[in-house]
Amino acid sequence: MKALEGFQKGVHKVTYAVCAVGMFLAIPLMLITTFDVLGRAIFNKPLPGTLELSEYMLAIIILLGAAYTQQVKGHVAVDFLTSRFPLKGQTICRIITDLASLFIIAIMAIYGWIEGISETTVTDQLRVPMWPFKTLVAVGGFMLWMEILTDLITSIASLGRRQ
Repeated sequence: MKALEGFQKGVHKVTYAVCAVGMFLAIPLMLITTFDVLGRAIFNKPLPGTLELSEYMLAIIILLGAAYTQQVKGHVAVDFLTSRFPLKGQTICRIITDLASLFIIAIMAIYGWIEGISETTVTDQLRVPMWPFKTLVAVGGFMLWMEILTDLITSIASLGRRQ
């Protein structure tokens, strides 16, 4: 049980660090959007590249924040049916859901990596390479996969404890 707690702690720390990168980009995103709106409204001259930068910063924030959202149980969960199940039934449903999620997220991360490393295009206006942002699908997916794995292990362990 000690090993499980150590594994969870390690995954949680890495997830938080990855999410912090995304959180750090929220301030520059707000600033460039504000300057673009002010420049457009006051001087009739928008800030060049704002749309591209905003798109990529939002992608980073979302992709790197998905695992942290899983960690704090912030994803939407519909339990109007499963909440009526006994505890063991709820745990079994959670295990099945976690297994299906692991499968889907693994596919997303693998194809995100394949797409990211094979990407050679750049953005239209700023000429920023697109491969780092497409590779973030794999990074964010892997971290989400690790968080779901810790949830699965916890559920299986709790199922074994209940008699």
